[in-house]
Amino acid sequence: MTGNSSVMQAVKLPRHVAIIMDGNGRWATQRGKRRTYGHRAGAEAVRRAITFARRNGIEALTLFAFSSENWGRPATEVSVLMELFMGVLKREVNELAANDIRLRVVGDKAAFSARLQKQIQQAEAKTAHCQTLTLNIAANYGGRWDITNAAKAMLNAVQQGTLAPDEITEDTLGQFIQLADGPAPDLLIRTGGDLRISNFLLWQLAYAELYFTEVLWPDFDDVTFVDAVNSFVIRERRFGLTSEQLQQLAGSGDLQED
Repeated sequence: MTGNSSVMQAVKLPRHVAIIMDGNGRWATQRGKRRTYGHRAGAEAVRRAITFARRNGIEALTLFAFSSENWGRPATEVSVLMELFMGVLKREVNELAANDIRLRVVGDKAAFSARLQKQIQQAEAKTAHCQTLTLNIAANYGGRWDITNAAKAMLNAVQQGTLAPDEITEDTLGQFIQLADGPAPDLLIRTGGDLRISNFLLWQLAYAELYFTEVLWPDFDDVTFVDAVNSFVIRERRFGLTSEQLQQLAGSGDLQED
């Protein structure tokens, strides 16, 4: 499909898009540059994606910025990533607030420096009132960590007497998962050509549509975003039901999206 925004139907747009931003290092290597050069170029792609999401009425955008496994990368690369993160928070928070974009950082923030944790808190507080778009940055995040953390929180609720063991259900656990207060991701996009989700939003992606592209993250633009959304628009989301059952529910008015 071509990247023509006119073919997108607003009524079918995903409410929540999650993106695994892969390919910064390879993009830089192809140009004879250090991997860190690719991460800096990737920051521009982040700005483009945010602008596109806001302009097209997407309610939530979740970007996988730094996984819990990324600490194993070369120390110089990790250091640059942390400095980039800090710099973006400082430079962009005023523009995010001006454009009514709420910023949230999800993940194990305790592993970050006290300076970075403070910067995150200030940025989140400054945009807490914003409503047009929620921008979730997953940093030091892992899906297994998320589920484990939710289980611990639920166990604590049981020990405190605010939750009975027989009240534990999938829905109950889901209330303790990161991003539980917003719509579940409808569409996952992964750039860079790999066909896996890399421990990202394991719980939340249960019924998301997956879109993989060979495009490396620094080259991700509106055309690529539109192609991904168009792919989502033409798919039938059955949530475990048959097409006939969906048609019956739609006819009865009982079919509701999250």
